[in-house]
Amino acid sequence: MDTQFIVSTSIILLTFALYIGIAVYNKAKATSDFYVAGRGVPPIFNGMAIGADWMSAASFIGLAGTVMILGYDGLAYIMGWTGGYLLLTFLLAPQLRKYGRYTVPEFIGDRYNSHTARVIAAICTIIISFTYSIGQLSGSGVVIGRLFEIDAKVGTMIGVVLIAFYAAFGGMKGITWTQVAQYIVLIVAYLIPVIFMSLQITGNPAPWISYGELVGKIGELDRELGVSEYFAPFTNGTKWQFMALMFTLMAGTAGLPHVIVRFYTVSTMKAARWSGAWALLFIGLLYLSAPAYAAFSRFILMTKVAGSKISDLPAWTASWVDTGKLQVADANGDGILQWKEIIISNDIVVMATPEIANLGVVVIGLVAAGAMAAALSTAGGLMIAISSSFAHDIYYRVFKPNATERNRLAVARWSIVVATVLAGVVALNPPGVITQIVAWAFALASGTFFPALLLGVWWKRSNAQGVIAGMLVGLAVTLTYIFLARSGVTLFGIIDTGAGVFGAASAAIANIVVSLMTKAPSQKIQEEVMDLRYPEQMTFKDGEVWVDDEVNFKG
Repeated sequence: MDTQFIVSTSIILLTFALYIGIAVYNKAKATSDFYVAGRGVPPIFNGMAIGADWMSAASFIGLAGTVMILGYDGLAYIMGWTGGYLLLTFLLAPQLRKYGRYTVPEFIGDRYNSHTARVIAAICTIIISFTYSIGQLSGSGVVIGRLFEIDAKVGTMIGVVLIAFYAAFGGMKGITWTQVAQYIVLIVAYLIPVIFMSLQITGNPAPWISYGELVGKIGELDRELGVSEYFAPFTNGTKWQFMALMFTLMAGTAGLPHVIVRFYTVSTMKAARWSGAWALLFIGLLYLSAPAYAAFSRFILMTKVAGSKISDLPAWTASWVDTGKLQVADANGDGILQWKEIIISNDIVVMATPEIANLGVVVIGLVAAGAMAAALSTAGGLMIAISSSFAHDIYYRVFKPNATERNRLAVARWSIVVATVLAGVVALNPPGVITQIVAWAFALASGTFFPALLLGVWWKRSNAQGVIAGMLVGLAVTLTYIFLARSGVTLFGIIDTGAGVFGAASAAIANIVVSLMTKAPSQKIQEEVMDLRYPEQMTFKDGEVWVDDEVNFKG
């Protein structure tokens, strides 16, 4: 048994023991613990938990690889995913926290005073979170597959067992504190290799500053090899696709149920805003490092691997070829591996780079543990979103309003187990690479929840009929466009990952048109909507703004 295997396995098992220990210590005893961690999480720790929830296997494993392969065009992922946080922090999160519900479907059901809207929102939450979780389980399969040198499919099933256990056991309370630990593991694991590579190649320990000069060298190598330049814009898609993907990821971020629910775990609107600010800082650490990681990886592959003899390839290539994620074939039969003969999956760039750069067994083990932390933390949050939509919004609020606390917790736990197993089965043969599957989840969120929440908070005239029409039209348009684009039918060169732009536009139009054609919401609901815009100590009633129970000014 080689040293690499022992060190990586030890680091991963230690982190697993830590996560399960935290989940057991913080076991949810009441439904408010299970769904919103008793609303007692301090903003800085909530920011870390949001960061871990947010930075999924797609961010940790897939993002640098996507930027490395797509170059400039891959930046749409970075700008879309970070920009969406600003939308969420300023436009929606504090207002949703002030409304004080457990879940997004519950907000939609109560804001629009409609059981039908609640059930549709719960079904949309389950579809979005399920799609997203396929990407996470597929990512955990890549990590476990490489570690044990087994097929990624077996690795996926091991991930399923782990997630089902600790998500079902700890609920949101256990998951929140587990995610704080997972954030620390994943950010340390991401930054150490990129700092070491920066020192190795440029002699500068700050990769964010040093990788600029490297991009110029990569451009020269691209010209020599006759491939499209790394930083040339729109070589892998149209300008419209770049804009559509960026919009889809931004609007999707602001509409993702498992991220929004994190803002319910704090005590006040102010704490919700501060959670968003901390989260942006913690997320920025990884997202600003991804382009540097991509540049260093590409440079090392182009200079150290391409051009070497097929017979002299380093040992790491054999173990990655076994996972099915790397292909090296001497197509022209000259015995030399050319750059164009390396077919590397986006999903293994981050995982393989420490081995390629000879960073040592501890760093390789740490990266594997970080990748697992990223996949597990997001999958845990997604499973809570699925479970709360089913157990709270459908089972408790619609079918069994008199269900006991014990019954509700049992239904919540079993729905997590069933959802994890089903997502794991689909992830055995994933329908695309991790970043692509995740982009579909964002497209669905931007086509359903983003318009419903935005209009629900900022337009008091939006009513139940409008939101039902909006969500159904948005869901139908987004799904139809994804399937059409997959079969080769596109508009303006916008492919499946940019489908959210059509879904969001059609949902907003349907919501506005139907709301204006039907009866306005009651005066009480309209005043509740106006009230959301003011800080906690302010309330809106009878057309006036009250501060601490005294009239302040006319509305």
